[in-house]
Amino acid sequence: MTIKFEISPDGVNADKIPKRILKSGAEIPAIGLGTFGSDGVPHNKVAEAVIGAISVGYRHIDCAAVYGNENLIGESLKIVQDGGIKRKDLWITGKLWNDKHDPKSVIPACEQSLNDLQLDYLDLYLIHWPFPNTHPVGCDGESRSDTSKPYIHENYMKTWAKMEELVDIGLVKNIGSSNMTIPKMELLLRDASIKPVVEELELHPHFQQPEFYKYLVEHEIQPIGYSPIGSPARPERDRTPEDTNPLEDPTMIEIAEKHGIHPATLCVKWGAQRGQIPIPFSTTPKNYLSNIKSLVSNPLTDEEMKEIANIDKNCKFIKGQVFLWKQGQSWEDLWDLNGKITPA
Repeated sequence: MTIKFEISPDGVNADKIPKRILKSGAEIPAIGLGTFGSDGVPHNKVAEAVIGAISVGYRHIDCAAVYGNENLIGESLKIVQDGGIKRKDLWITGKLWNDKHDPKSVIPACEQSLNDLQLDYLDLYLIHWPFPNTHPVGCDGESRSDTSKPYIHENYMKTWAKMEELVDIGLVKNIGSSNMTIPKMELLLRDASIKPVVEELELHPHFQQPEFYKYLVEHEIQPIGYSPIGSPARPERDRTPEDTNPLEDPTMIEIAEKHGIHPATLCVKWGAQRGQIPIPFSTTPKNYLSNIKSLVSNPLTDEEMKEIANIDKNCKFIKGQVFLWKQGQSWEDLWDLNGKITPA
């Protein structure tokens, strides 16, 4: 990659971007760049977007081994550091994929991500999903692994213990969870020696998860919201006829027009102002610049925040059905909707 890094004159001063203070005391930027290309965006385009996003003020990059692009993102991170951005001013998140839950695989998986990203440590490392189930890249919604298993708390805690060890040996500064539920989180908080400082979960105006969100805040766990604009480019396997679109919601359109921004940018602005950390994905400079600028522009009014709170449709887009462990199940079985962990 022959790209010279320069700070964009059109960007936002990174020092002006708000930060959230985690329970560990670490400061994390209140917006990040997602790097999942939804099985469709070329890896080199994502890597170029990382450079572009950092040039306009982003310092928080959300990565994952399963995205298949960490090696190219590592080249981007080297370019920006060679161009004057200090490592300590970057926040890089990684994630342990489902096929690496075996305790003996956790540390090597993290080391592989560090090697690919050309880093000595990660600021945050998450267990990507609470299920040890994987799927082929680009598969459809009916794909199931023959080795799929349900959530088994004792096994999850064996994985978590190795996550704690990553902190102890200095490869990771903070650890967290992703795609959890309240019943699963209750058990994790009960048994963990190092508690999760964040939970990464789907959050957008049509899926606000108010109960889980309140739970996380009350337990000093910072919510990080993926798919903050409603994941319009999500894989086909995650689409159903009942899905709604927050970008076409009349309330979102009206408020966005008042602020002179696109409804997608409003989704990001609302999420950050609510208190979550949005991690929108974009490879388009105009879009990722608009997203970060929304954090330093005039805030939404209390009335506008209430109006958006009232358009929640409880519409989950990232359903995860490829992680189900037996025939005859529905994607709802992954999410413990009755308040109890779905049994094996």
